[in-house]
Amino acid sequence: MLDAKAYVESVKAAIQQRDPEQVEFQEAVFAVLDSLVPVLEKHPRVIQENLLERLVEPERVIEFRVPWQDDAGSFHVNRGYRVQFNSAIGPYKGGLRFHPSVNLSTVKFLGFEQTFKNSLTGLPIGGGKGGSDFDPKGKSDSEVMRFCQSFMTELARHIGPDLDVPAGDIGVGGREVGYLFGAYKRLRGYQNGVLTGKNLTFGGSLARTEATGYGLLYYTQAMLHANSDQIAGKKIKISGSGNVAIYALQKATEMGATVVTVSDSDGFVYDPAGIDDGVVRQIKEVKRGRIKEYVKEVPTAVYHPGSVWDFDVEYDIALPCATQNEIDEAQAKAMVQQHVKYICEGANMPSDEQAIAVYHENGIAYGPAKAANAGGVAVSALEMSQNSERLSWTFNEVDDRLEKIMHDIFAESEKAAEDYGLAGNYQAGANIAGFKKVAIAMIAQGLV
Repeated sequence: MLDAKAYVESVKAAIQQRDPEQVEFQEAVFAVLDSLVPVLEKHPRVIQENLLERLVEPERVIEFRVPWQDDAGSFHVNRGYRVQFNSAIGPYKGGLRFHPSVNLSTVKFLGFEQTFKNSLTGLPIGGGKGGSDFDPKGKSDSEVMRFCQSFMTELARHIGPDLDVPAGDIGVGGREVGYLFGAYKRLRGYQNGVLTGKNLTFGGSLARTEATGYGLLYYTQAMLHANSDQIAGKKIKISGSGNVAIYALQKATEMGATVVTVSDSDGFVYDPAGIDDGVVRQIKEVKRGRIKEYVKEVPTAVYHPGSVWDFDVEYDIALPCATQNEIDEAQAKAMVQQHVKYICEGANMPSDEQAIAVYHENGIAYGPAKAANAGGVAVSALEMSQNSERLSWTFNEVDDRLEKIMHDIFAESEKAAEDYGLAGNYQAGANIAGFKKVAIAMIAQGLV
């Protein structure tokens, strides 16, 4: 039998040979596999049953065409995906992303990460992800509706409340979820547990909109507490200005921090007096505008083109909430120079491999996305529970459960790292804690 390191390398080699072009997927998987070596050394049965090679291969990959018609009568075709990655601990659960960058590699990496993220919540949900290379930006409501209806025509046959429960992600908000749910209902009948992130009038949950951003701050709060520190009085950089960023901004401000930046794909706003979440919500959620409009409303703010992570200003906490690989090695080194002490990820895999190495080498406490941004899927699972019970919980009930889940995720990650001689490495701890629950289930269920 191979030793732990040799086994991990053999699995990585098999992935490279099978899917050499799937760079994003490889990056996500390799980071997890490397951190699991201490677990394999302690539990050789994982190697004996070749569990890792089974784990990194999705249970099912669905790829389909999505034809749709624009308002001018022209026809278009996009690609749709649903990767049902792992159902060892529950039905597949994970969002749908509509963005031009979506491809099979992206969806597989997100589904793989989702498996561990969902495991960390302690709730009975497996991992999945999906989406399309369709771009909803600049499209009318009618065009988005027709696309969603076409997308669901195929997806409907592969999902269900006890099989696979999609939700929103980048490019898929309440509008898109509503259109998708309406299409599913016409095809399969009313089953309000088939999608989460729904409108409150047809089975949605209070606090779902805020969940990922709020959860990010609850996790960050737990991390700072573990390091004898607190959020109040801290200066924070946030990237992004979508749902996650807006509610992370709101909760951070409520906790007494000063958030000095938000951004979009064109540039960022800096306000040393603190970003106003109400103004950001008005621009992004009501007007669907660009973040540069913020400076018209707030005289203390300045707009800069480019990446917020290239902006030289001292701060304490980094909360990347935009997109994957937005922080590279050079930008991570700049964080060190700017005396950043903590980074917690609101987006999925926003730091590349070299950036993460810089965090570890320089003692920056690092909360990886699979742990820090699990609040959204946690409340989605709570929405599923409410749908099953035909009940609706109050905002405070959901928010209290969310806060406990996020504190528990940090505590379990911290303990797992300590148990395997990696104290303070919250990334390894999250990988190990998430993996162990999935591995136990897979072994107990036999050849699955």
